[in-house]
Amino acid sequence: MIEIRIHGRGGQGGVTLAKLIAAAEHREGRSVQAFGIYAAERSGAPVQAFLRADEEPIHNPNQIYEPDHLIVLDPTLISPVILSGLKPGGWILLNCETTPEHYAGQERVNSFRIATIDATSIAVKHGLGSRTVPIVNTALAGAAARLLGMNLESVVAAFEDFGFHGGNQLAAREAWDEVRVQKDPPKPGEFKKQEISHARGHAFIGGNEGAPPAIHTGQWANQQPAWENATPPCNFICPAGNDVQGFLAALTEEDVDGALEILLQTSPLPSVCGRVCPGFCMMQCNRSELEGPVNVRGLERYAGDHGEVQVTAAAGRPEQVAVIGAGPAGLSGAYHLARLGYGVTIYEAGSELGGLMRTGIPEYRLPRAALDRDIERITRLGVKTVFNRRIDHRALEELTHEYDAVMAATGLQRLTSIDLGLDLGTDQGRVLQGIEFLDKARCSAVEVTGEDVVVVGGGNTAIDAARSALRLGANEVRIIYRRTRDEMPAIPEEVDDAIDEGIQIDFLCSPVRITREGEKRQLSCQRMELGEPDESGRRRPVVIPGAEFEIPCDRVILAVGQAADLSLLPEGAELSEDHPVEETVDAPVYGAGDLLTNEGTVTAAIGCGRDMALMLHERFSGEKRYADPPDEATVVRADQVRFQHFEMQHRHDEKVLPFERRSGSFDEVRQGLEGVDEARRCLSCGVCNSCDRCVTYCPDGVLKRVGKEIVFDYDYCKGCGVCVSECSRAVIYMKTA
Repeated sequence: MIEIRIHGRGGQGGVTLAKLIAAAEHREGRSVQAFGIYAAERSGAPVQAFLRADEEPIHNPNQIYEPDHLIVLDPTLISPVILSGLKPGGWILLNCETTPEHYAGQERVNSFRIATIDATSIAVKHGLGSRTVPIVNTALAGAAARLLGMNLESVVAAFEDFGFHGGNQLAAREAWDEVRVQKDPPKPGEFKKQEISHARGHAFIGGNEGAPPAIHTGQWANQQPAWENATPPCNFICPAGNDVQGFLAALTEEDVDGALEILLQTSPLPSVCGRVCPGFCMMQCNRSELEGPVNVRGLERYAGDHGEVQVTAAAGRPEQVAVIGAGPAGLSGAYHLARLGYGVTIYEAGSELGGLMRTGIPEYRLPRAALDRDIERITRLGVKTVFNRRIDHRALEELTHEYDAVMAATGLQRLTSIDLGLDLGTDQGRVLQGIEFLDKARCSAVEVTGEDVVVVGGGNTAIDAARSALRLGANEVRIIYRRTRDEMPAIPEEVDDAIDEGIQIDFLCSPVRITREGEKRQLSCQRMELGEPDESGRRRPVVIPGAEFEIPCDRVILAVGQAADLSLLPEGAELSEDHPVEETVDAPVYGAGDLLTNEGTVTAAIGCGRDMALMLHERFSGEKRYADPPDEATVVRADQVRFQHFEMQHRHDEKVLPFERRSGSFDEVRQGLEGVDEARRCLSCGVCNSCDRCVTYCPDGVLKRVGKEIVFDYDYCKGCGVCVSECSRAVIYMKTA
């Protein structure tokens, strides 16, 4: 491998020079790498560029600290700092008017070969840049090509790639001819490794051999580096409030129990979320810029399924809280309240805990054993339960007499329907709501063997209903959805599975009416196209005139949405995320989950239940139990990550139940990850993971690690920004000194 370091000033074209030589080397069949650092970027400020070329692929992302050769665009920059690390016998190509012999006698360069070229005069002659700031890079590219034994025509061809014509090519050819080489360079046996003083004063580190001497900068630098953890995008976006980066970091250390403990600080349902969450964190994962997002959902499931943590409650408090509804929001609220020491009683209209997680998500997605394991963790905290008790507004008022506070988490109880010309439920059960169908399927209370089934909708309920019908023996299952695949709110992987299992999806179709033809039904549908966006931001589907068609079927399942049933609340009461209902009731009533937010996901309901529990606790105790949410400005985005520091890693996929074993079976399809190796793909965006690249590569040794933090000796820091460019995950940044 050949490594070249280029030193110049802003405006001279040093970084472009590295890219030009790299392009020429690439044309000659070599792997190349070229990049620059600018520190305080301004015209005239020092600039460094780096170039590698090798016959093999290059994996080293670091700056070059021991170059084979140097190219110096401004001779006034020559100093021990510039010469630092240069290998004995290496070329120093200087842009200057003088001959190599002018420098060859100096002790500090007597182990190197010197070449000079008056690239400035050549650039001015050919009109490159201006007389005050001539651009010398193309002339130096020609001179460097000759020293490196490259083909000049490869360099000229590289210029064409960059759109450099005319004077640029003439300058390169002239420099090739005119470059002056030291007449009597040292022979290989005369090369000596440079001994450079390490007068470091009070700097933290004595410095590696070859490091430049320390300079007491004091307040000389106009910028200084600072170290501060930022916000990973996965943490910021997670509706449950999980420390995603934190639990993944624990898994990389094989600490499954520690990972579960981190998750249980915010969510009591990791085994559930690890199966049914849409994966908001994965949608924001910066690793997507490489080979795909980290499978956070699968790793959360792994921690929930394999970790063992005993959750305990704080000392008992006198206040008693009633929670209405045992879905994800109610269970989350009950869990956090119980952990804080409150007495909690859950009132559930059904006979089991779990809400729609139990009755509306099929077992092939969420096995009951996984759900029960998470729920048991909640009930072990002493949470009481009252089953088969539906709470209306009168019963709610009674609860406010008996308890110090009430949390209402009844979800979305009102089912949305469509008038298709038949009374829903009266046509021999041939038209069913999706939620109703899934509950009947769970209890083996519906028979669809041999039927042609049409499901209307595009959410998870629609996909679950269609796949369940197929498992129950339906002859053909078809989904119609009025928008496109891109607008479909269902989890993409579940849609893929449905298609793979043989379910047909008709996009841009809307049902119009159902008619009977003997034992069969005809579902009349209308073709649609996307119009202008609606209030949700999605493009509104509009009718294509004359594009109606018929689908013969035996059963229609409607899965077109749900809404909150606010009849539970006192007349005139309105729920708010900022304060409870207190009018006409004896105790505050807090809304939680979909009843309050209409978010529609288990994960969001869990987060809302926790938030409302902590809000209630703050009211009773005066203690603020959680930090303010991070500012979006602190989130580390992909353009801040040094992807060149990371190697490509293949994703670890979950085991999947073969297709031939899915027919007639509700066995779990996605069977989980086999280990925690997938966690090692996490980039730890914005959070220091003690890689210590900054400490290793600081040219002045002014950084040291103190515990989990990095501190700087600003007396000796010159504000070069090397630590910033070597920080892989945007923890170090420059600030005004």
